Amino acid sequence: MAGEANETIVRGDGYAVAHLNDLGEGPGFRKIRKELGVTAFGVNAIVMPPSYGTGSHYHDEQEELYFVHSGRIEIGLGDGTTYELGPGGLAWVDAPTHRKVRNLSDTEDAVYVVVGGKDGYVGRDGREPEGETARPEGLS
Repeated sequence: MAGEANETIVRGDGYAVAHLNDLGEGPGFRKIRKELGVTAFGVNAIVMPPSYGTGSHYHDEQEELYFVHSGRIEIGLGDGTTYELGPGGLAWVDAPTHRKVRNLSDTEDAVYVVVGGKDGYVGRDGREPEGETARPEGLS
């Protein structure tokens, strides 16, 4: 199973590993935060059926980052602009900005991940354990 989780959520001391399919079936929200135990920010995956569009919404406090995993979506923003995002596409939206999302395909699901939070960036606080270096494996 090294590096891949299928059909179950694996929990260890300070981590959880899963596959999107472990978190639900069909269209709708996949509750990543709840199922994996994330506490520092909100995070969900959305599986959006063909041609489906959400209503407009905004937040009181939480900004959001949208990341498109597969398919193509259109994100519409409060100033009337729209943007098409494909796989790898990103959009950051401040809390009070109105936003809505639509799947641009008539035949395929779109899958995107939304991460939300408030109160700022922690900064780079990663450190190597004693005796280790930051050099990636396989590189000299």
